Amino acid sequence: MSKKIVYSANAPEPIGPYSQAVQYGNMLFISGQIAIQKPSGNLITQNITDETQQVMLNLAAILKAADMDFSNVVKSTIFLKDFNDFANVNEVYGKCFQQNPPARETVEVSRLPKDVNIEISCIAVK
Repeated sequence: MSKKIVYSANAPEPIGPYSQAVQYGNMLFISGQIAIQKPSGNLITQNITDETQQVMLNLAAILKAADMDFSNVVKSTIFLKDFNDFANVNEVYGKCFQQNPPARETVEVSRLPKDVNIEISCIAVK
């Protein structure tokens, strides 16, 4: 098995020395995504619902680049700036995982890249 870098032109460019995703065998490791719109580069932070929706769109684009979708996700991690946003985030997130949702943890953190309110990473398997 070898490591393969997965890239989607429909997801934001990495903002540091990392890849959007790395595939190793049948496993895909997606880096934490924030609510940057592609191709405009606009950062969506007006409300947590729209911000979460953009994060999920970015994850979907990367999954698609690896010929996968949300049904392939086995694990996700949600980082929230304010845990009071949990219910709204959960509503948007849950629409992507209506059956057989992945394992997940949600943690509140003091700060995220570009001072966003949410970041989500995930692991998927083909």
